[in-house]
Amino acid sequence: MLVNLNEVLIKARKEGYGVPAFDCTEDVLIRTILDTAEEKKSPVILMALEHDLKGKGIDYITSLVKGVADKYDIPIVLHLDHATNFEIIEKAIDYGFTSVMYDGSMLPIEENIANTKRVVEMAHPKNVTVEAELGHVAGKEIDGSYAGETMLTEPDEVLKFVNETKVDALAVSIGTAHGVYVSAPELNIDRLIEINKISPVPLVLHGGSGTPIDQVQESIKNGISKINLYADLRIAMFKGLKVSAKSHDRVDPLPDQLYKPIRDALRETIIDKMEMVFSENKGI
Repeated sequence: MLVNLNEVLIKARKEGYGVPAFDCTEDVLIRTILDTAEEKKSPVILMALEHDLKGKGIDYITSLVKGVADKYDIPIVLHLDHATNFEIIEKAIDYGFTSVMYDGSMLPIEENIANTKRVVEMAHPKNVTVEAELGHVAGKEIDGSYAGETMLTEPDEVLKFVNETKVDALAVSIGTAHGVYVSAPELNIDRLIEINKISPVPLVLHGGSGTPIDQVQESIKNGISKINLYADLRIAMFKGLKVSAKSHDRVDPLPDQLYKPIRDALRETIIDKMEMVFSENKGI
């Protein structure tokens, strides 16, 4: 069943677990994530990026997710991740996304506040939740470009930002990075503790892939309620693809045979992530 962020994150924050949020675009990803989430009775957030919606991408993604969501007895959020284009955000809302993220993290705080308020004013009347980012999580973007320098979230800016924007969730920068890590991060849990005491809304950890499990779990225990994951799924898909390519002698393998190693590798990774964030049996 389709829900918005408030319907999963408020409960997660109260009960001390995280909700896994997976970027995904194709049937192999979406179906495997949803089937595994239902098996583990976990709430789940399906995310798409701006470039995934170009052309007919938005039609494929929304038609697929909206078409199957009611067949699953778990909470499912359809979320637009890291958006900066107001037209795309408005289109996603109109097409049935239940949540959107406006990313003004590279802007001066007053501009970030003004733009985020504009998105909230578009979304809230349609029961669509809004996530924003304060501070900046660096690393590499999906296209391989550099995502700028990390800027840790300043605790004394959190209350002002949330109160003025009326966002429903806040992504914070405490030491993670997007993409694949060159070296293991060291999360600033003390800063997270300070932010969590101040924030009226659930907190989000971007760059969850590759972050040591103990650090992710420590962040959940200290206020993180949504954990973004994508690189680990891409790694799993590639692992499964290599197995599939080596395991078929026929030039025309059946689709189920062709995709099975990919789905198996994905399922294993997804289960690992759900166990990591303590979300199993929380979607009942």
